[in-house]
Amino acid sequence: AELLDSKWVLNCFKKHPSDAHKGTFGRVFIIAGSVGMTGAASLAATASVKGGAGLVTLGIPESLNDILEIKLTEAMTMPLSETQSRSISTHALGKVLEFANKCDTVVLGPGLSEIEETRRFVLEFVQKCNVPMVIDADGLNALAENPKTLDKVHVPVIITPHPGEMARLSSMTLSDIQKDRVKAAKTAASEFNCTVVLKGARTLIATPKGRLLINPTGNVGMATGGSGDVLSGMIGAFLARGMKPHQAAAAGVYLHGLAGDFAIKEQTEVCLTAQDLINYL
Repeated sequence: AELLDSKWVLNCFKKHPSDAHKGTFGRVFIIAGSVGMTGAASLAATASVKGGAGLVTLGIPESLNDILEIKLTEAMTMPLSETQSRSISTHALGKVLEFANKCDTVVLGPGLSEIEETRRFVLEFVQKCNVPMVIDADGLNALAENPKTLDKVHVPVIITPHPGEMARLSSMTLSDIQKDRVKAAKTAASEFNCTVVLKGARTLIATPKGRLLINPTGNVGMATGGSGDVLSGMIGAFLARGMKPHQAAAAGVYLHGLAGDFAIKEQTEVCLTAQDLINYL
């Protein structure tokens, strides 16, 4: 295994060309949010902007669009067809796929809900998407119904499960995962043919070819709602900027933890919030 350090992460970033424009740094499409979870969508989008993406668009259930228009400034929004429960509907699939083809990266999952129709939307989208994806949260919960869906994906994928989500995705129990996190991460990366970010104390990044990276940054103050949404937005930004999947995942995890380490010096572990992670990037 490799232990990440600042030099490793710095090498993932290219120098800015003097004639750079928004397109140089990529376009991220984030598909997220439902009633009661607009914060997850907002955090992911704001983190993606702060992570250096050239353009960020947030796809959101149409009745929640006005809320996100108020919450967000730099990121754009795209109202999408919704279910009666005000989550994203399968009727949005065509519009979402068409726009995704114009982007460099898709982030799928923060706060999407576990409504059955939204789960079907996720499963269909994942199979038909033509750009690299970061799948998190309720995106992973939808895939847990049929993990073999990932076999049909033909683009690079990064999944970012916490141990509970990993247990639902795999045949391992939560106890087994926590007893041998290295084995769990490497097994999932091989089985699903994607880059795996197994979150937790000492987050692990595993690649399909057996490479394992260990993150030394972060602290217990980051164990708070929204931290994972910030991470997925950051990884999406780094992927859109042209990093390879394992680089985007590792750089995202390292800098996410480092921001938390800076934050606790002033906010303390008790008071640290997900928004603080964005502020300290």
